[in-house]
Amino acid sequence: MNGKKISLYTVLLVMLSCSQGDIDLHDTRSISSESLKGHWVIVNYWADWCPPCLKEIPELAKFSNLNPDIKVFGFNFDRLEGEELEEQLDRFGHTYPSLLTHPKTIWGIETPQSLPATFFINPNGEVVFASKRPIDATAIEEILSSLQKSF
Repeated sequence: MNGKKISLYTVLLVMLSCSQGDIDLHDTRSISSESLKGHWVIVNYWADWCPPCLKEIPELAKFSNLNPDIKVFGFNFDRLEGEELEEQLDRFGHTYPSLLTHPKTIWGIETPQSLPATFFINPNGEVVFASKRPIDATAIEEILSSLQKSF
């Protein structure tokens, strides 16, 4: 009887470790939306034809590197994938994860009508602020600080 329990636990452990997340990233990884609970999240829509977006990318990378506890994601407005997306990510210094799963599926964020657009999501998974203007690392810090104080 004890051997059967151990076998059942082993099977359950293997099944859990093989389960995929519900959010796909450009580098073929997937993560679970549950793993984002309890964290502040920033989602930035960008495109290669948007000059302000291209200026934001290094700022978001800088912010992401300095704030590993904040989850920063990019989402390509044109929904590029594969090699085409990888080329652009490399060319523009996009070092933080790029979502393939549409933010609408995860947080209910509709595709913005114009760029740039950056969304701030609180630890409960609620979109609490949308910036529809160019943003830099300092502005991100200020917005996030203000949002955290009121959370």
